Amino acid sequence: MMALAQRLLDFRELDLLAGGVSAVHRIDARAKVLVALVFLICVTSFERHALAPLLPYFAFPIVVAAWAGLPAGLVARKAALVLPFALAVGIASPWFERHEIARLAGFEFSAGWLSLASIVLRSLLAGAAAVVLVAVTGFPSLCGALARLGVPRPFVVQLMFLYRYLTVLGEEAARMMAAREQRACGRRLSLAGFGVLAGQLLLRSFDRAQRIYRAMRARGFDGEFHGATPVRLIAHDVVAAAGCCALLVALRVGDVAGRLGELALGGWR
Repeated sequence: MMALAQRLLDFRELDLLAGGVSAVHRIDARAKVLVALVFLICVTSFERHALAPLLPYFAFPIVVAAWAGLPAGLVARKAALVLPFALAVGIASPWFERHEIARLAGFEFSAGWLSLASIVLRSLLAGAAAVVLVAVTGFPSLCGALARLGVPRPFVVQLMFLYRYLTVLGEEAARMMAAREQRACGRRLSLAGFGVLAGQLLLRSFDRAQRIYRAMRARGFDGEFHGATPVRLIAHDVVAAAGCCALLVALRVGDVAGRLGELALGGWR
């Protein structure tokens, strides 16, 4: 229960951080979304065994987070949530690609281990970029930017509902766990007990969704969220986004990232 409560607090903290006053926070959300998209394209465009060229790209989320005043611990914790999924995707690679492809400090590495390490690094980079983007933009503003950039409206609305009610369901699950612990007398949660709790949470979720939908329809909800007037994209935002995109593309096209990564690793070949 404590772990669940901590995740909910982290999620709320991202909302609070989005209200900052740094220069990064003031940039239009559409510009930040485009920069993040270019960053992800550059990171994923390397060949599957690339490792050293990915390392310099960690400077981007680190610099942006520091510039915006984001706590490093929070960003690292949220970015690390992708690790189990990355390991699940690449865990079989060392068994399928066993030929040697590189050496570092006298140790030989097979292609499979490099592929696994590359998947983990790309996932961490994508997770860090997503966390920083949400923390300096705010999820509602991010969804509004996606809508103005032409993302289908149903997808944006689903994202908004997910954002709005994820913490509601998390709080419901935390209350259920607290009630269970008070009645369990120190006994650990069994698999069967977990299934019962999950089923109860699902039923409560359906019931609460119906009540919320009826309340929204009674208040005139027509499938769209009508927020504040969208902020205009100014020249400063365009210049900042264009400069960041040009730097990221230059690192990729000119293989500057690869040379910097090899220099950092030293004995890598």
